[in-house]
Amino acid sequence: MSSAAAKQSFRTLITGASGFTGRYLVEKLAARGHTVVEAVSGRDEPDTPTRVKLDITSPQACRRVLETVRPDYIVHLAAISFVGHDDPLDFYRVNVIGTQNLLEACAAIGHVPRKLLIASSANVYGNVSSAAIDESFPLTPVNHYAASKAAMEALVRTWFDRLPILIVRPFNYTGRGQAVNFLVPKIVSHFARRAASIELGNIDIARDFSDVRYVASAYEALLDSDVAAEIVNVCTGTPYSLREILTSASELTGHDIEVQVNPAFVRQTDVKMLAGSPAKLRALVPAVESIPFIDTLRWMLAA
Repeated sequence: MSSAAAKQSFRTLITGASGFTGRYLVEKLAARGHTVVEAVSGRDEPDTPTRVKLDITSPQACRRVLETVRPDYIVHLAAISFVGHDDPLDFYRVNVIGTQNLLEACAAIGHVPRKLLIASSANVYGNVSSAAIDESFPLTPVNHYAASKAAMEALVRTWFDRLPILIVRPFNYTGRGQAVNFLVPKIVSHFARRAASIELGNIDIARDFSDVRYVASAYEALLDSDVAAEIVNVCTGTPYSLREILTSASELTGHDIEVQVNPAFVRQTDVKMLAGSPAKLRALVPAVESIPFIDTLRWMLAA
Protein backbone atom coordinates (compact mmCIF):
# COMPACT_ATOMS: atom_id res chain seq x y z
CA MET A 1 0.00 0.00 0.00
CA SER A 2 1.44 3.40 -0.96
CA SER A 3 2.12 5.97 1.75
CA ALA A 4 -0.49 8.26 0.18
CA ALA A 5 -3.10 5.52 0.39
CA ALA A 6 -2.02 4.68 3.92
CA LYS A 7 -2.58 8.31 4.98
CA GLN A 8 -6.08 8.51 3.52
CA SER A 9 -8.72 8.21 6.17
CA PHE A 10 -11.71 6.17 5.10
CA ARG A 11 -15.06 6.24 6.84
CA THR A 12 -16.30 2.70 7.22
CA LEU A 13 -19.76 1.77 8.45
CA ILE A 14 -20.02 -1.67 10.05
CA THR A 15 -23.48 -3.03 10.84
CA GLY A 16 -23.61 -5.61 13.63
CA ALA A 17 -20.37 -4.02 14.89
CA SER A 18 -20.90 -5.12 18.48
CA GLY A 19 -21.27 -8.77 17.47
CA PHE A 20 -18.57 -11.44 17.68
CA THR A 21 -17.00 -10.77 14.25
CA GLY A 22 -17.67 -7.03 14.34
CA ARG A 23 -15.51 -6.45 17.40
CA TYR A 24 -12.45 -7.98 15.69
CA LEU A 25 -13.04 -6.19 12.40
CA VAL A 26 -13.56 -2.79 14.08
CA GLU A 27 -10.20 -3.20 15.82
CA LYS A 28 -8.43 -4.32 12.63
CA LEU A 29 -9.80 -1.50 10.42
CA ALA A 30 -9.22 1.17 13.09
CA ALA A 31 -5.59 0.01 13.29
CA ARG A 32 -5.36 0.54 9.51
CA GLY A 33 -6.50 4.15 9.89
CA HIS A 34 -10.18 3.76 9.03
CA THR A 35 -12.63 5.94 10.90
CA VAL A 36 -15.03 3.18 11.88
CA VAL A 37 -18.67 4.02 12.55
CA GLU A 38 -20.29 1.17 14.46
CA ALA A 39 -23.97 0.60 13.73
CA VAL A 40 -25.58 -1.34 16.54
CA SER A 41 -29.15 -2.29 17.36
CA GLY A 42 -31.05 -2.06 20.62
CA ARG A 43 -29.17 0.49 22.68
CA ASP A 44 -30.42 3.57 24.52
CA GLU A 45 -27.41 5.91 24.53
CA PRO A 46 -27.42 8.88 22.12
CA ASP A 47 -25.52 8.52 18.83
CA THR A 48 -21.86 9.58 18.75
CA PRO A 49 -19.63 10.28 15.71
CA THR A 50 -18.40 6.66 15.84
CA ARG A 51 -21.43 4.77 17.15
CA VAL A 52 -25.00 4.95 15.85
CA LYS A 53 -28.19 3.07 16.58
CA LEU A 54 -29.55 1.26 13.54
CA ASP A 55 -32.68 -0.83 13.25
CA ILE A 56 -31.88 -2.56 9.97
CA THR A 57 -35.54 -3.55 9.50
CA SER A 58 -36.50 0.13 9.17
CA PRO A 59 -35.96 1.70 5.70
CA GLN A 60 -36.13 5.18 7.27
CA ALA A 61 -33.45 4.32 9.84
CA CYS A 62 -31.17 2.95 7.11
CA ARG A 63 -31.56 6.12 5.04
CA ARG A 64 -30.96 8.36 8.07
CA VAL A 65 -27.73 6.57 9.05
CA LEU A 66 -26.34 6.45 5.52
CA GLU A 67 -27.23 10.12 4.94
CA THR A 68 -25.38 11.06 8.15
CA VAL A 69 -22.33 8.82 7.71
CA ARG A 70 -21.87 8.72 3.89
CA PRO A 71 -19.33 5.91 4.33
CA ASP A 72 -16.51 5.08 1.91
CA TYR A 73 -16.97 1.42 2.83
CA ILE A 74 -19.88 -0.58 4.24
CA VAL A 75 -19.44 -3.95 5.94
CA HIS A 76 -22.80 -5.57 6.58
CA LEU A 77 -22.51 -8.16 9.35
CA ALA A 78 -25.83 -7.59 11.15
CA ALA A 79 -27.86 -10.80 11.10
CA ILE A 80 -29.67 -13.31 13.23
CA SER A 81 -27.17 -16.13 13.10
CA PHE A 82 -28.09 -18.59 15.84
CA VAL A 83 -29.74 -21.48 13.97
CA GLY A 84 -31.88 -22.34 17.02
CA HIS A 85 -33.44 -18.83 17.17
CA ASP A 86 -37.11 -19.24 18.11
CA ASP A 87 -38.95 -16.95 15.64
CA PRO A 88 -38.45 -18.08 12.01
CA LEU A 89 -39.83 -14.80 10.62
CA ASP A 90 -37.03 -12.82 12.29
CA PHE A 91 -34.48 -14.52 10.02
CA TYR A 92 -36.21 -13.08 6.95
CA ARG A 93 -37.04 -9.67 8.46
CA VAL A 94 -33.44 -9.04 9.51
CA ASN A 95 -31.31 -11.09 7.11
CA VAL A 96 -33.25 -10.51 3.88
CA ILE A 97 -35.35 -7.35 4.20
CA GLY A 98 -32.73 -5.64 6.40
CA THR A 99 -30.06 -6.11 3.73
CA GLN A 100 -32.42 -4.90 0.99
CA ASN A 101 -33.19 -1.80 3.12
CA LEU A 102 -29.49 -0.99 3.30
CA LEU A 103 -29.00 -1.24 -0.47
CA GLU A 104 -32.16 0.74 -1.19
CA ALA A 105 -30.99 3.44 1.22
CA CYS A 106 -27.76 3.84 -0.81
CA ALA A 107 -29.84 4.23 -3.97
CA ALA A 108 -32.34 6.60 -2.32
CA ILE A 109 -29.65 9.08 -1.22
CA GLY A 110 -27.53 8.57 -4.35
CA HIS A 111 -24.54 7.24 -2.45
CA VAL A 112 -22.13 4.77 -4.06
CA PRO A 113 -19.48 3.58 -1.60
CA ARG A 114 -16.10 2.24 -2.76
CA LYS A 115 -17.15 -1.26 -1.64
CA LEU A 116 -19.94 -3.05 0.19
CA LEU A 117 -18.92 -6.30 1.85
CA ILE A 118 -21.98 -8.39 2.72
CA ALA A 119 -21.70 -11.44 4.96
CA SER A 120 -23.69 -14.49 3.91
CA SER A 121 -22.87 -17.98 5.21
CA ALA A 122 -21.60 -21.36 4.03
CA ASN A 123 -24.82 -22.75 5.49
CA VAL A 124 -26.42 -21.90 2.14
CA TYR A 125 -24.75 -25.00 0.65
CA GLY A 126 -26.75 -27.30 2.94
CA ASN A 127 -25.95 -30.96 3.47
CA VAL A 128 -23.30 -31.46 0.81
CA SER A 129 -20.92 -34.40 1.01
CA SER A 130 -17.75 -32.78 -0.22
CA ALA A 131 -14.34 -32.05 1.21
CA ALA A 132 -14.01 -28.91 -0.89
CA ILE A 133 -17.19 -26.95 -1.57
CA ASP A 134 -16.47 -24.13 -3.99
CA GLU A 135 -18.59 -21.10 -4.92
CA SER A 136 -20.16 -22.86 -7.92
CA PHE A 137 -21.95 -25.48 -5.77
CA PRO A 138 -25.77 -25.27 -5.78
CA LEU A 139 -27.51 -23.70 -2.78
CA THR A 140 -29.58 -26.24 -0.85
CA PRO A 141 -30.37 -24.65 2.54
CA VAL A 142 -31.85 -26.93 5.22
CA ASN A 143 -32.99 -24.42 7.88
CA HIS A 144 -34.46 -20.91 8.15
CA TYR A 145 -31.11 -19.28 8.86
CA ALA A 146 -29.56 -20.78 5.71
CA ALA A 147 -32.70 -20.16 3.62
CA SER A 148 -32.75 -16.49 4.68
CA LYS A 149 -29.08 -16.09 3.67
CA ALA A 150 -29.72 -17.77 0.29
CA ALA A 151 -32.71 -15.46 -0.31
CA MET A 152 -30.58 -12.49 0.71
CA GLU A 153 -27.86 -13.48 -1.77
CA ALA A 154 -30.40 -13.75 -4.59
CA LEU A 155 -31.64 -10.21 -3.86
CA VAL A 156 -28.14 -8.78 -3.47
CA ARG A 157 -27.03 -10.21 -6.82
CA THR A 158 -29.67 -8.04 -8.53
CA TRP A 159 -27.69 -5.02 -7.24
CA PHE A 160 -24.31 -6.12 -8.65
CA ASP A 161 -24.65 -3.76 -11.64
CA ARG A 162 -25.58 -0.78 -9.43
CA LEU A 163 -23.25 -1.01 -6.43
CA PRO A 164 -19.72 -2.44 -5.92
CA ILE A 165 -20.72 -5.43 -3.79
CA LEU A 166 -18.79 -8.45 -2.59
CA ILE A 167 -20.63 -11.33 -0.87
CA VAL A 168 -18.60 -13.46 1.53
CA ARG A 169 -19.63 -16.96 2.58
CA PRO A 170 -17.76 -17.73 5.79
CA PHE A 171 -17.65 -21.35 6.93
CA ASN A 172 -17.66 -22.03 10.68
CA TYR A 173 -15.28 -19.89 12.66
CA THR A 174 -14.60 -19.34 16.33
CA GLY A 175 -12.42 -17.49 18.82
CA ARG A 176 -12.39 -15.62 22.11
CA GLY A 177 -15.66 -13.86 22.83
CA GLN A 178 -17.96 -16.16 20.86
CA ALA A 179 -21.16 -17.04 22.76
CA VAL A 180 -21.09 -20.37 24.61
CA ASN A 181 -24.20 -21.60 22.78
CA PHE A 182 -21.78 -22.21 19.88
CA LEU A 183 -19.95 -25.54 19.92
CA VAL A 184 -16.26 -24.70 20.26
CA PRO A 185 -16.72 -22.07 23.03
CA LYS A 186 -18.93 -24.57 24.86
CA ILE A 187 -16.21 -27.24 24.67
CA VAL A 188 -13.51 -24.73 25.68
CA SER A 189 -15.49 -23.48 28.68
CA HIS A 190 -15.99 -27.03 29.95
CA PHE A 191 -12.27 -27.81 29.70
CA ALA A 192 -11.29 -24.43 31.17
CA ARG A 193 -13.33 -25.06 34.30
CA ARG A 194 -12.27 -28.72 34.31
CA ALA A 195 -15.85 -30.01 34.20
CA ALA A 196 -16.33 -33.74 34.72
CA SER A 197 -18.66 -34.16 31.75
CA ILE A 198 -20.15 -32.38 28.74
CA GLU A 199 -23.44 -32.92 26.90
CA LEU A 200 -23.11 -32.76 23.12
CA GLY A 201 -24.98 -33.96 20.04
CA ASN A 202 -23.25 -35.84 17.24
CA ILE A 203 -19.49 -35.56 17.91
CA ASP A 204 -18.60 -37.01 14.50
CA ILE A 205 -19.83 -34.01 12.54
CA ALA A 206 -16.87 -32.24 10.94
CA ARG A 207 -16.49 -28.54 10.20
CA ASP A 208 -13.99 -26.28 8.49
CA PHE A 209 -13.29 -24.12 11.56
CA SER A 210 -11.49 -20.82 10.95
CA ASP A 211 -10.10 -18.40 13.51
CA VAL A 212 -12.13 -15.17 13.82
CA ARG A 213 -8.87 -13.20 13.48
CA TYR A 214 -8.27 -14.85 10.08
CA VAL A 215 -11.87 -14.07 9.02
CA ALA A 216 -11.43 -10.40 10.00
CA SER A 217 -8.13 -10.28 8.06
CA ALA A 218 -9.81 -11.79 4.99
CA TYR A 219 -12.68 -9.25 5.17
CA GLU A 220 -10.22 -6.38 5.50
CA ALA A 221 -8.14 -7.56 2.54
CA LEU A 222 -11.22 -8.13 0.35
CA LEU A 223 -12.50 -4.65 1.24
CA ASP A 224 -9.15 -3.23 0.15
CA SER A 225 -9.07 -5.26 -3.09
CA ASP A 226 -10.46 -4.29 -6.50
CA VAL A 227 -12.86 -7.22 -6.50
CA ALA A 228 -16.62 -6.66 -6.79
CA ALA A 229 -19.72 -8.48 -8.09
CA GLU A 230 -18.29 -11.72 -6.73
CA ILE A 231 -19.10 -14.34 -4.10
CA VAL A 232 -16.18 -15.66 -2.06
CA ASN A 233 -15.87 -18.52 0.43
CA VAL A 234 -13.96 -17.65 3.60
CA CYS A 235 -12.55 -20.88 4.99
CA THR A 236 -9.35 -22.89 5.45
CA GLY A 237 -10.22 -26.10 3.59
CA THR A 238 -9.35 -28.25 6.63
CA PRO A 239 -12.25 -29.97 8.45
CA TYR A 240 -12.15 -30.98 12.14
CA SER A 241 -14.65 -33.25 13.84
CA LEU A 242 -15.89 -32.45 17.35
CA ARG A 243 -14.24 -35.68 18.42
CA GLU A 244 -10.86 -34.34 17.23
CA ILE A 245 -11.47 -31.02 18.98
CA LEU A 246 -12.26 -32.82 22.25
CA THR A 247 -9.04 -34.85 21.93
CA SER A 248 -6.97 -31.72 21.21
CA ALA A 249 -8.51 -29.81 24.13
CA SER A 250 -7.80 -32.77 26.39
CA GLU A 251 -4.15 -32.86 25.27
CA LEU A 252 -3.73 -29.09 25.72
CA THR A 253 -5.22 -29.05 29.22
CA GLY A 254 -4.23 -32.49 30.50
CA HIS A 255 -7.89 -32.92 31.48
CA ASP A 256 -10.21 -35.76 30.46
CA ILE A 257 -13.92 -35.15 30.11
CA GLU A 258 -16.80 -37.59 29.84
CA VAL A 259 -18.91 -36.95 26.74
CA GLN A 260 -22.64 -37.59 27.13
CA VAL A 261 -24.53 -37.62 23.85
CA ASN A 262 -27.85 -35.86 24.35
CA PRO A 263 -30.34 -36.96 21.64
CA ALA A 264 -32.06 -33.56 22.00
CA PHE A 265 -28.89 -31.93 20.61
CA VAL A 266 -28.81 -34.14 17.52
CA ARG A 267 -30.61 -32.21 14.76
CA GLN A 268 -31.95 -34.28 11.88
CA THR A 269 -30.85 -31.55 9.48
CA ASP A 270 -27.29 -31.45 10.84
CA VAL A 271 -24.78 -31.23 8.03
CA LYS A 272 -22.36 -34.13 8.53
CA MET A 273 -19.31 -32.61 6.92
CA LEU A 274 -18.83 -29.05 5.77
CA ALA A 275 -15.46 -28.03 4.36
CA GLY A 276 -14.88 -25.29 1.86
CA SER A 277 -12.47 -24.63 -0.94
CA PRO A 278 -10.47 -21.47 -0.17
CA ALA A 279 -8.96 -21.45 -3.69
CA LYS A 280 -10.79 -18.32 -4.86
CA LEU A 281 -10.08 -16.44 -1.62
CA ARG A 282 -6.38 -17.31 -1.87
CA ALA A 283 -6.27 -16.16 -5.49
CA LEU A 284 -7.90 -12.82 -4.62
CA VAL A 285 -6.01 -12.05 -1.38
CA PRO A 286 -2.92 -14.27 -1.33
CA ALA A 287 -1.29 -12.39 1.57
CA VAL A 288 -3.93 -13.50 4.09
CA GLU A 289 -2.74 -16.59 5.96
CA SER A 290 -5.02 -18.93 7.87
CA ILE A 291 -4.35 -19.80 11.52
CA PRO A 292 -3.92 -23.50 12.43
CA PHE A 293 -6.93 -24.65 14.45
CA ILE A 294 -4.77 -25.97 17.30
CA ASP A 295 -3.46 -22.38 17.75
CA THR A 296 -7.04 -21.07 17.89
CA LEU A 297 -7.91 -23.67 20.53
CA ARG A 298 -4.78 -22.83 22.56
CA TRP A 299 -5.61 -19.09 22.35
CA MET A 300 -9.22 -19.68 23.51
CA LEU A 301 -8.18 -21.93 26.39
CA ALA A 302 -5.64 -19.34 27.57
CA ALA A 303 -8.41 -16.77 27.96
